[in-house]
Order: sequence, then C-alpha cells, then structure tokens
Amino acid sequence: MDNFILFAGTANPTLANAIAQELHVPLAASIAEHFPDGEVAVELLESVRQKSVFILQSTSPPVNDHLVELLAFADACRRAAASRITAIVPYFGYARADKRHGRCEPITASMVADLLQAVGVNHVVTLDLHTPQIEGFFRIPVDSLTAVPSLHQTLRHHLPPDVVVVSPDTGRVQMATQYAQRLDSSVVVLHKQRKSSSETEVTRIVGDVRDRPCLIVDDMISTGGTINRSIEALLNAGARPEITIAATHGLFVKDARAKLTHPSVQAVFVTDTVLPKETDWQQLQVVSVAPLIAAVIRRFQTNGSIGDLF
Repeated sequence: MDNFILFAGTANPTLANAIAQELHVPLAASIAEHFPDGEVAVELLESVRQKSVFILQSTSPPVNDHLVELLAFADACRRAAASRITAIVPYFGYARADKRHGRCEPITASMVADLLQAVGVNHVVTLDLHTPQIEGFFRIPVDSLTAVPSLHQTLRHHLPPDVVVVSPDTGRVQMATQYAQRLDSSVVVLHKQRKSSSETEVTRIVGDVRDRPCLIVDDMISTGGTINRSIEALLNAGARPEITIAATHGLFVKDARAKLTHPSVQAVFVTDTVLPKETDWQQLQVVSVAPLIAAVIRRFQTNGSIGDLF
C-alpha cells in the first residue's frame, strides 16, 4: 500500500478527502487552476516516478472543464514517469452519447474513451455507467462498480414493507432488479418515448402499482424530467402517494429540484459521486461511496479481487 499516490481534481474535493481518510493517506499535493482565458493548468507538486497513481475526478458539470482537467492530470503523470495511471471517474460524463440516432453526429462517449487512453490512462474505474456498452469503447481495463449496495443499506430503513421498485425505462431494469432482490420486492417497468434530448413521455406501465408505495430508481437525475413524468404516471395508475427516489448520480441541473418537489415524494437519495449543490433540501439524502472506492483502491494495491464489491 506504500507505492501509490492519490491525486484529486477540483470536481469533488469532499469525496476525495473522504476517500483519503478511508485509506489513511494524505491527498497528493497539486495545483489545478484556470488561466484568464479559460485554459486549464495542472501541476504535480509530488514525485510520481515509478508509482501507481490514482486520479479522482468526476466529469460532472462543467463537464468539459473537468474532463480536460482529468486529461491534463493523466498527461502530467505519464510525462513524470508514473508506472501506472488509474482514472477513478465516479460520474462518467458524455455516457448518454453512446450511439448515433441515424443522423450525422458523434459518438462522444467513444471519443472520451479515446482521449483517456491517448494521454496514458491504464485503467478506468467508474460507477453505474449509463450504458454498459461504453466499456467496449476502451482497449484498457474498465471496472464499472454499482452504488446499489451502498444506497440499499440506507434505503432499507426508510421504505415500507410493501414497496414496489420502479424502473423509469427499459434501460434501468437490471438496476431495478438488483434493488428488488435486496428488498424482496417486485419490479414495475415504465416504457417511455423520447421527444427531445430533455423531454420524454411515459407510454405504458408494465406491472401493478395500485395501492402500493413506489421506489423509483435510476442511474442519474439530470433535469428531473423523466422522474417527474414517472411520478405522474404512477399516481395516475393508482399508486399510493408515497414515492421514494434513488439515483446514483445527482446532477440536479436547471429546475430539477422544483420538478422533484412533489407532495407524494417522501425522500430523494443520491450518492456523492457528484458534489451536492442542494444543501438546504430537506428531502435530499446523500450516501457516500467513499468506502466503496477506497476498498477498490486497496484491492488494486494488493492484487485482490473486487468481485464481491459489485
């Protein structure tokens, strides 16, 4: 455990410090700032020669600034002769741009994978990728962990026994199933049709929610539009007005909080993969993934398996 060093970008210093405390190591000294014209400047203040380097940086909003900062950190470590560079990206931005939709547009998730590999990253660790196929864009090892066990440990104390787990679309069925198995519950799936990049419409509900409290699960909450429409669809189908929301990544952009401040919503649970901005929201509960990420780093340094952490 001695021959490694942990750097943190500016995206989430609170999570970085929590991970360092779990590992009983200090964060490595560095400088990450912007020139007056907006360019990112990074400087390592500690030697990384022949050391295993872990760089913690979510590519959360502002996505481009945090992504370039991560790339700059990795490039600096490679040029300073680090033996191995692991990028820990709790929230992987651009993950929704994983395919083309019949138009002349980029597959930006693939582009980001190429950039990370080009600057010398040897291994990527992330949590609850929007789509598993993103791993296929890399030619280096990728470990996509899940925050389901961490969230479940807190959620189980706040849910009624007859709760039903709701997947807001077909893409989250696997995640909903993991929650349902842990809660000894069943899964309901909402089918939706996307109207635009930020608007969706629920067209069908598969499963019975009548007189049942609901747990809506998702990988991320961005604008809150999908969750808002899911709430309305469930209530219209006869669900009890006792709804809990759980998501790994709480971006909460635009007016997401307003959309989730609904009389039927009991609580909103997210993790700290993204630095929480809503500090005065009584319904919001943040669960830390610092113990999970710290455990992964320990396993890597001792060549142990991380299979039991999923």
